[in-house]
Amino acid sequence: MLISASRRTDIPAFYSRWFMNRIRAGFCEVANPFNAAQVSRVSLAPEDVAAIVFWTRDPRPMLSHLPELATMGHEAFFLVTLLDNPRPLDPKCPGPDVSIPAFRDLAAALPGRVVWRYDPIALTAATPPDWHRRTFARLAAALAGHTDRVIVSFVEPYRKIAKRLAAAAAQGYAPLDVPEAERLRLLLDLRDMAAAHSLTLTTCCQPADYAAAGIDASRCIDGDWIAARTGRAVTVDRDPGQRPGCGCAKSRDIGAYDRCLFGCAYCYATTSFDRARTAYARHDPDDVRL
Repeated sequence: MLISASRRTDIPAFYSRWFMNRIRAGFCEVANPFNAAQVSRVSLAPEDVAAIVFWTRDPRPMLSHLPELATMGHEAFFLVTLLDNPRPLDPKCPGPDVSIPAFRDLAAALPGRVVWRYDPIALTAATPPDWHRRTFARLAAALAGHTDRVIVSFVEPYRKIAKRLAAAAAQGYAPLDVPEAERLRLLLDLRDMAAAHSLTLTTCCQPADYAAAGIDASRCIDGDWIAARTGRAVTVDRDPGQRPGCGCAKSRDIGAYDRCLFGCAYCYATTSFDRARTAYARHDPDDVRL
């Protein structure tokens, strides 16, 4: 079994103490996000877990726990989102002065197991395609030699984030209606910049198929990648619970929605930041569920 920690919230950044408590206990409970009364127990025993895939914008709270995870027999992999968006889009995320050294430290601790996510790409009046070309080039140069993969996608305008995007637009970050041909040109340029630093660029859950242009769709939770690095038998079957276009292998997510405090304008996992702050204030790191 693969554990996803987590698409629903940033467990490394905000809930690492809870996570380690549950790892030591050997299990956690997870409520169905669509039916809170339906709760299931998930084994976190090393013999039941092929690998743990962390999704985060700030891995620093987990760094000190990596030796313990390894001693217990757990295999850890990280998908690290590292952007440099203006504050109206990413109000509380760590900036590159913090996130680049953290990424490098993590990559040194887990060589070959850390992937960079330049995701999602927010195309706005203040962050047009050329802004992303400049930003991506700078970040790719800083991360060269510390990872060999980068995953990108464009912001998905979910209905539940419309008010947040409207608020950002009022501050000069109105979404740009960029034609598909121009999006492709941007992706091709990012691909070439990535390749110049020995990075392979893939896309995550995009409606357009860019394979003909030489840009493959990603498998963020990549069973083959994990199996090759661990020597363990890992499922490679596509996870049927994910949205169309997702190539991730089947995993068990142990997170919960409305728990992240970063406040990103485009966040799909947080409907209400007030609710997230309330949940965090009430959070008990000794509880069996997040």
